[in-house]
Amino acid sequence: MADAGVVLSRPGCIALEEIRVEPPGPGEVLVRIEATGVCHSDLHVIEENGWGHPFPVLLGHEGAGTVEAIGDGVDGLAAGDRVVLGWKAACGTCSKCREGQPRQCRKPPAAPGRLFRGEDELTPVLRTGTFATRTVVPAVAAAKVPRELPVEQACLIGCAVATGVMSVLETAKVWAGARVAVIGCGAVGLSAIQGARIAGASEIRAIDVDPRKAEQARRYGATHTEPGPVDFVFDVVGRRATFEEALRMIATNGTVVLIGLSPSGEKAEVDLPALFGRRARILVSHGGDHLPGDFPRLAQWAIDGQLDLAAMVTRTAPLADWSAAFDAMRAGDVIRTVLLP
Repeated sequence: MADAGVVLSRPGCIALEEIRVEPPGPGEVLVRIEATGVCHSDLHVIEENGWGHPFPVLLGHEGAGTVEAIGDGVDGLAAGDRVVLGWKAACGTCSKCREGQPRQCRKPPAAPGRLFRGEDELTPVLRTGTFATRTVVPAVAAAKVPRELPVEQACLIGCAVATGVMSVLETAKVWAGARVAVIGCGAVGLSAIQGARIAGASEIRAIDVDPRKAEQARRYGATHTEPGPVDFVFDVVGRRATFEEALRMIATNGTVVLIGLSPSGEKAEVDLPALFGRRARILVSHGGDHLPGDFPRLAQWAIDGQLDLAAMVTRTAPLADWSAAFDAMRAGDVIRTVLLP
């Protein structure tokens, strides 16, 4: 059976097409995709005319599946392993990696170049390309996880869950007893709320323009649904209004963490004397500064019940329903749609 993938061939032109997947080379793995979450970052790629990815683009980056083949020199993985794919692997050779800071890697491993539509090489979104039946990634981007965790939940770890939880635990290093607010209660925001709960936050405020989403966040650990002074604010939306609201909410010595992807040209105003007076910090979370090595721990937390991933999967659908999945996301009707190639 031929492989298929959802391809953005040029701005505004998207279709499910036949693709060709070549065998993995040295240091690479071929993965049969069994579940892939529909994330706002893929919508960002579409709306930002590829977001720097050369056309044609193979969409998708939040995937899980089974290893079908491994290239030479791959250790720790074998055919038949269940893996979650990570778009934020470390290269191991840049200055940050050499300094022992792989989470700050400046040059993640490049996509292997094994994916084609006809004679045209496909650019997989964030080096993964998971809106497909199969894909090839660097072995360091595939983390083995237990099959005990259902695959439609496991795939969320690859982006939404790792981004939200690790923004709390790694980027901000929230301490036990801290007061936390999360602006934007989609899949990443709910993951940040769960990360705050795991960190032992004493107060977790869920803020969203949709009151239904804010109230829903109580299931995941939110204690309040209105603004208030806090030690940490996580802006998962990345718009002027949300960032300025975050700045207003922080208490003395408070920290604003920007997680959400902002559209091109988005700007915000900062009251510098107020920022100075409150001794505030502004941090940028790049996917929670996570690495694929975090995935097994996150998967185990889900198996143990510390992370509720089942409730985050609003609906599942075949790969052919990619368009309806984006529509549902735009309308705010889902936490996550998971496509099952």
